[in-house]
Order: sequence, then structure tokens, then C-alpha cells
Amino acid sequence: MTQMTAMFIMFVLYGVLPAAGLYLGYRGIKKVTAPKMLEYEAMPQLGYIPEKSLPVEVKTALEEINQKGEKLRVIYGDTNNDGKIDDTDTVNETYIMIQNLMDKHIPQAVADYRRLHDLDGARADNTKIKHSDVTGKEALLEVLSTINTQFDDLLSASYHQDGQKLLVTKRYLQQRFDNPDATLRAHQSVDTDIDVNSSKITNDKHI
Repeated sequence: MTQMTAMFIMFVLYGVLPAAGLYLGYRGIKKVTAPKMLEYEAMPQLGYIPEKSLPVEVKTALEEINQKGEKLRVIYGDTNNDGKIDDTDTVNETYIMIQNLMDKHIPQAVADYRRLHDLDGARADNTKIKHSDVTGKEALLEVLSTINTQFDDLLSASYHQDGQKLLVTKRYLQQRFDNPDATLRAHQSVDTDIDVNSSKITNDKHI
């Protein structure tokens, strides 16, 4: 082993490896001790907010909105029913409204509340806002409740609309396949026409 090789091995063993170990250890500790952030697939803009910074009632409301928002995005965004939302889908006003609520209005409302809470947490949760009858926390919950109700209405409308389509299909199939009397009469009418035409042809030949 040459002197240069030995120096390189010593550098790796006593320089690089310890430094890498310290760095990985630091990253591991930081990851374990870092606060858990909000994770909402339909509202990724909220991903920078620590879970502990919001009241339980607010997080519950956001979770409900997130679940309904994911469903509504597919219902109103995937207009060609190919399982994905892309440029081939037709954009409508309802889909744009849903996206604006989840991308802009909800994150903005949460940010406004957090600013109030950062100024004075107790005041934001207990003190009525001037010229109103609600606290900062209650104001945010009212905003989220309004959006939640709107999403419920959209889901209900979609359910009844699709349900009506199913009923129309059901009635069509019943008329087409589940009405044997009508089908039998149709066949008998065709058979009678055939018999009449055959007799006429036979008589014509005899003449």
C-alpha cells in the first residue's frame, strides 16, 4: 500500500464517514422533531401549516371539505369520464368555482385566522371582532361551514342528476326487453303480414 492510498483511506475513515454520519443524524433528528404539517390532496396550498397551529374544529372542517372537494373535482372536472382531468376535458363554471374555493379562498381564510392567532391566540378564540358577534375562530368556522354546505349541495345535485339518468336507462331497458307482450304482439304482427303477403303471392300465381 502506497503512502497516498493510506492517506486516502484515513481521510475517508476519519473525515468523510464521520461527517456523513453527523449530517444524516442531524437530518434524522430534525425530521423526527419537525412539526407535522397539514396534508390535504385537494388543498396542497395548506401543506406549509403545522397541524398544531389550528383548532381541532377547524381541522375537522378542512378534512370534510378536502374529502368532498376531491369527489367534486372528478365529478365536474373529468367531463369525458376517462379517469383523469386534463386538456381533453371541458372546463365549466362549477369546476372553476370549486378550484377557486380550494386553491384561493380557503387558504386565504386560514391565513387570515393564523395572523389573528399569532397576534394573540386567546383573543382570536375568545374576543368578538368589532362590529360583529363572532370571534376570529368562529368567523373562520362560518366560512368553512358555508363552503361545506355548498359542497353538500353540489354532491346532492350530482347524485340526483346521475340518478335520473339511471332511471331513464332503466325505463328504456324495461320497454325494450322487459315487455314480452309488446314484443310478442310485434312478432305476431310481422308473422301475419308475412302470411298475408305469401297468400297473395300464391293467389297471383294461380291466376
